[in-house]
Amino acid sequence: MSLVHWILILNLWILKATSLQAGSRVVLREIGHNIVGGSDPKDYAVELNATNFDAVLKDTPATYAIVEFFAHWCPACRNYKHHYENVAKLFNGPNAVHPGIVLMTRVDCALKINSKLCDKFSVSHYPMLFWGPPTKFPAGWSSNQAKSKLHVIDDGRTAERLLNWINKQIGSSYGLEDEKFENEHLSSNISDPGQIAQAVYDVEEATATAFDIILEHKMIKSETRAPLIKFLQLLVAHHPSRRCRKGSAEVLVNFDDLCPLDMWSSDKHDVDTSNMIGVLRNFHICGKDVPRGYWMFCRGSKNDTRGFSCGLWVLMHSLSVRIEDGESQTAFTSICDFIHNFFICQECRQHFYEMCSSVKSPFTKARDFALWLWSAHNEVNERLMKEEASLKPGDPKFPKIIWPPKQLCPSCHHSQGPKDKGGSQINWKRDEVFKFLISYYGNTLVSLYKEKGLLGGDGTTDILEDSSTNAVVVPVGAALAIALASCAFGALACYWRSQQKNRKYYHQLHSLKNI
Repeated sequence: MSLVHWILILNLWILKATSLQAGSRVVLREIGHNIVGGSDPKDYAVELNATNFDAVLKDTPATYAIVEFFAHWCPACRNYKHHYENVAKLFNGPNAVHPGIVLMTRVDCALKINSKLCDKFSVSHYPMLFWGPPTKFPAGWSSNQAKSKLHVIDDGRTAERLLNWINKQIGSSYGLEDEKFENEHLSSNISDPGQIAQAVYDVEEATATAFDIILEHKMIKSETRAPLIKFLQLLVAHHPSRRCRKGSAEVLVNFDDLCPLDMWSSDKHDVDTSNMIGVLRNFHICGKDVPRGYWMFCRGSKNDTRGFSCGLWVLMHSLSVRIEDGESQTAFTSICDFIHNFFICQECRQHFYEMCSSVKSPFTKARDFALWLWSAHNEVNERLMKEEASLKPGDPKFPKIIWPPKQLCPSCHHSQGPKDKGGSQINWKRDEVFKFLISYYGNTLVSLYKEKGLLGGDGTTDILEDSSTNAVVVPVGAALAIALASCAFGALACYWRSQQKNRKYYHQLHSLKNI
């Protein structure tokens, strides 16, 4: 056999060996991926890495966080995983028994991308667990930091011991067998005005849930199209969460193309809206991670109490204290029409419509609209208080009350004098009530975002980016792409605003520049 033939055979053998080796690496990567647990449906702990570590921990609504530093090749780590997961399922995910209290995460130090991150925490052994406020983790930890808010968990080698350690830190008595909605540890929000800060997450949850309900029940029709547009315009201008403002604007920019007015023309019968609804589902009105599946401030002590209705009330109140005088009547009609057309509870929306219909004069002051909504909410509470007294359908932990109570706003109550609206048995100082509403649903509502440094330069919430896209270093090309995308979005927003001038929509947005 000639030398040429031997060379050809050798080359073929090398190519075959190389392809097998490459295939083996693919298989090993798949096995390794499953071992690490990123796609395992039974995994509850959140996998973090250097690109999303800071963003996830800054954005979580949880009060505390645990970060487990491990290596996927470590046998002790693999053995410990089921202990960690047994505790994580209590706190993480939409079916969590105690959501929003502790965010449980893990970082694989065996991955090169995480080398500097693990060094930042002086990881000396695997697994190594840290506990502390989520916003303190981005700064890292070292054993020399005597005043650090982060602590190494030194007694968490089993699920039972880890949960006991957590219970000691927060004064709870959680158990591994706890069932969902056994919320005996919920604290009342009657006397602590700061608790409303947690509701900023509930406002996002309620907005996303309302949008999902509209799509799920195919509620966009020829007669409901305009009310939905008006409400979305209100959200774009005044929603307390910037990412919800951005998401609402994205829906509006594309709304005419997805849902043209002539879709329901007289010569069209049995309009198929499935394609439109399918496309609208791709718009995450408050970001891809919302709805989260649980409530914070609005969580009830039972499965069927509070939640969505509470979040929707907080959203409406927050809108009422953010508008200007010239927008008061438009905000009033937008909210009334939205509840009338899209709130799924028929009896509730009928009562709300009757309250709206009782208003005889247009609102010219934002103060008057905010106080009307406050008074309407108390009217609803009074009606529900009577029903709860006879039928006992309410939440025993959060009974309906006339609001705000003296514990929250002592200056809102007259010591004596004639009774006032907003609660038939209470004499109110309405100027003080208005000041309280502005403070409670304005600055205090977004105070958590302020504390976490998530506000833009204009004081608005800067919760825009998905955590998975927050890289440590942004290449020049990526930065240019982001700039171009921002310019494109701005151009679309400007185009949409110019189109509004030619339509018969009366709500004039003045804050699209803040999106």
